[in-house]
Amino acid sequence: MTEIGGKIPSITLLDHLENKVEMANITHPAVIYFYPKADTPGCTKEGQQFTEKFDDFTSLGVNIYGVSKDKPAKLEKFAAKYDFKHHLLSDEESNFTEEMGVWVEKNMYGRKYMGIERATFLTDKSGKIAQIWRKVKVKDHAEAVLEAAKGL
Repeated sequence: MTEIGGKIPSITLLDHLENKVEMANITHPAVIYFYPKADTPGCTKEGQQFTEKFDDFTSLGVNIYGVSKDKPAKLEKFAAKYDFKHHLLSDEESNFTEEMGVWVEKNMYGRKYMGIERATFLTDKSGKIAQIWRKVKVKDHAEAVLEAAKGL
């Protein structure tokens, strides 16, 4: 599990346009948020909130990456449908989510299954993790992350 002060694992993911993104090469401030599934209510709202704050993050030199298990083609449709301005990354094999400690056992209506825990990581300009939010509640989350980014 990745902790504050740790580095982002060296894993390559595809974004929603099928461009390769080497996660360990992110050496600028960044928001990396994990969400369970594209085009579902909570995940859509979270993406919209980061898009609403996109210019504020950009003015601070902070890039935004959303990560799910969805295929790049689904992410491309999701990004286009809601006009997301930030990168959406595909972790189909769950390698990155496992390394980051957000591939967890969940329980819904007594049924246990593995899935992505909604979580956000904020990295500093050297690529080290500066702050972590786990079990994120979507309401006002992007604003809280923005406030933390202002302190980098």
